[in-house]
Amino acid sequence: MQLEDLPGARCVIGLRYFDEQGQLLHQSQLCGTVESADAEQGIRVLLQGAADGEAAHFSLPPALQAWFRAPPGHYRDQEGRVDMRDPDYLVSWDIERTRGNAGEGQHQWWRWKAVSVAPSVGAAQ
Repeated sequence: MQLEDLPGARCVIGLRYFDEQGQLLHQSQLCGTVESADAEQGIRVLLQGAADGEAAHFSLPPALQAWFRAPPGHYRDQEGRVDMRDPDYLVSWDIERTRGNAGEGQHQWWRWKAVSVAPSVGAAQ
């Protein structure tokens, strides 16, 4: 797979956020269709079902080791943000905070780490 193969692909994205000590802060899932993929600009995903009716986008780093072929099935989350049948890919990232206690108006710094092990998927519904 190459970056140029991704536009038009449908994906489910899993994100895990960790603090500086490695403690899980929260997890989220998104799904959508890849609009563009570029080594410098990253991978831009048009998210499915934006709540306000406006197009919502999410950008991912251009690392392909986080992308795995999805087994056929119906992928849903409890919050109702993810509801996709037979996506092309499952994508997983761990996002680690590298600087804590940022004061008001200061940046928090995050490091993105591709999860390079295929996600385990339960029985499709």
